[in-house]
Amino acid sequence: MSATRGSAIVAPEGDPTESTGVPLAGLTTLHVGGPARRLVTATTTHGIIDTISACDGRGEPVLVLGGGSNLLVGDAGFDGTVVRIATRGVTEDDASACAGVTLRVAAGEPWDDLVALTVERGLAGVETLSGIPGSTGATPVQNVGAYGQEVADTIATIRTWDRQEGRIRTLASADAEFAYRTSRLKQERFRGGPRFVVLEVTFQLLIADLGAPIRYAELARALGVDLGARRPLVAVREAVLALRRRKGMVLDEVDNDTWSAGSFFTNPVLPAERAAALPADAPRWPQLDGTVKTSAAWLIEHAGFGRGFGLPGPAALSTKHTLALTNRGDACAADLVRLAREIRDGVRAAFGITLEPEPVLVGVTL
Repeated sequence: MSATRGSAIVAPEGDPTESTGVPLAGLTTLHVGGPARRLVTATTTHGIIDTISACDGRGEPVLVLGGGSNLLVGDAGFDGTVVRIATRGVTEDDASACAGVTLRVAAGEPWDDLVALTVERGLAGVETLSGIPGSTGATPVQNVGAYGQEVADTIATIRTWDRQEGRIRTLASADAEFAYRTSRLKQERFRGGPRFVVLEVTFQLLIADLGAPIRYAELARALGVDLGARRPLVAVREAVLALRRRKGMVLDEVDNDTWSAGSFFTNPVLPAERAAALPADAPRWPQLDGTVKTSAAWLIEHAGFGRGFGLPGPAALSTKHTLALTNRGDACAADLVRLAREIRDGVRAAFGITLEPEPVLVGVTL
C-alpha cells in the first residue's frame, strides 16, 4: 500500500460483485457464521451507497462487513444483504506547519497495513495499534485502542453515509462521541443496523521519528523504558507485534489461538465505590470522570476460567490469553455463545459484575 499526495481517495473501479448463499464463516476471523442470503462486495464509494440505499428502499436487512474481525454471526447466517466494504486508497495531504500530516483513508483499507505505512513514513500516533486485524472503517465504530492509544486520539473527521437522512455526512471527531470501545457510530441504529456507514476516515498524525510517550506499563517493560519515555516508531511497532503474538492476537491461519474476535469482553468501568469492593489485588485504573476501570481478564481468571478453559471442546479460551474466545477448528457459533455465557455467568456469580461482549453479535444473543 502506498499513499498518494494531495488527491482524492483512490479505489478500484468497477461495479459491485454479487453472490448468494455465501457462508460468512469464511469472512470472519472466528471462522463461524451461516450463509448470507446475498453478498455484495463494493469496491467504490458509489457502490456502497447505491447498494445500501437500494436495500433500505425496499426494507431489506443490511449487514455491513469490513475485515470480519469483530463479528460473531449465528449459524443461521444473515437473511438479507451483506455489504462487504472493499474500497482502497490513502491520500496524504500537505503537512500543516511542517509538524503534522493528514491522511484520508478509504474505509476498506486493512488497518495494520495503514499502521505499517505510518511507521514507514515517520508519522506518530497509531503505532501501538499495530497488529490489530480488520478494516480502517471499522476502527472508529469501536474506538479501537491498545497499549495506551485509541483511534479517537488521532481521528479528525469521519465521512459517512447517513442511512436515516439518505445523504453523505462528515462527522468531526467531537461529533463521533467517542468513549471506551464505543462511539456514536456504534450506538445509533437504523432498521436494525448502523445508522452511519463509514466511507472514509481522516487522521491527523505528527511527523516524528519517535512514537508518542509510552502510557502502558506492559509495553514500557517490553521496551525497557519508564512510562512516559519515547522510543523509535519501528521499535514500538515491533514490541507491540511481539506482545500481541505471544497472546495469540496476530492472525495466523495455522494457529487456532488466533481464530478469535480478539478480546471478547470489554474491561468493566465501575463506580469508584464498586471498584473499591473488589479484592485488593484486582487491577484498578482511575478514569478522568471518577470511575475506575478494571481488568476483564483478571476477573475471568479469578472466577476460575484459566487459559485453555473449554479444551478439548470445539470452543475454548485461548491458551495464550483469557480474553480471547477461540474456535479450535470445527466450532459453530452456538459453541462460542455457550462458552461466552458460561464465562459471563461465572464472573457475575464470583464478583457481581456482568461482562459485556466487545464483538458485534448478529443472529445470536448472550
